[in-house]
Amino acid sequence: MKPFTELNGRVAPLDRANVDTDAIIPKQFLKSIKRSGFGPNLFDEWRYTDHGEPGQDCANRPKNPDFVLNQPRYEGAQILLTRDNFGCGSSREHAPWALEDYGFRVLIGPSFADIFFNNCFKNGLLPIVLPGPEIDELFQQCEATDGYRLKVDLAAQTITRPDGKTIAFDVDPFRKECLLNGWDDIGLTLRHADKIRAFEEKRRVDHPYYFVA
Repeated sequence: MKPFTELNGRVAPLDRANVDTDAIIPKQFLKSIKRSGFGPNLFDEWRYTDHGEPGQDCANRPKNPDFVLNQPRYEGAQILLTRDNFGCGSSREHAPWALEDYGFRVLIGPSFADIFFNNCFKNGLLPIVLPGPEIDELFQQCEATDGYRLKVDLAAQTITRPDGKTIAFDVDPFRKECLLNGWDDIGLTLRHADKIRAFEEKRRVDHPYYFVA
């Protein structure tokens, strides 16, 4: 998992509440468990006007010009502004995979579905919860300003707007440490690799009958 320290990134506003995981990555794309390659199909039913299928070349598919990610001003966005209850629905981990593969590193909204929220941290995404009025103001500024960017500093737990205003946010200390160091669940386990090897070697000596072919 890539470490997250700070990001100065372009913002895209997705002004919809209750966006579920089937909208984030539709069910037909859940056959793969490789964690990569899902970016082209992020919000597939909203981005394209045809029906998408796994393995399909998305380069020449007809796009919906009204969908926010298809608008040139939001190209290359790394921060997604959301509304209430983003990531609701089924618990598919493919949803954060698709967001990360597309290029997003930060999600900012008033609330997130619990399982989706946890899955974000496990896959290198930083979901930030802010009060509704702060979110409203960010949406207003983003939609009014071409190339709108925010600076997110995880160590300081701050968001800095282009006008210089700094917004503080909360994050669980353990999740913060994992993101700063790029530790997913496997990475956390491998921090104890020496102890695991020592245990296995001792087990082989103490219980050799477990290892008889």
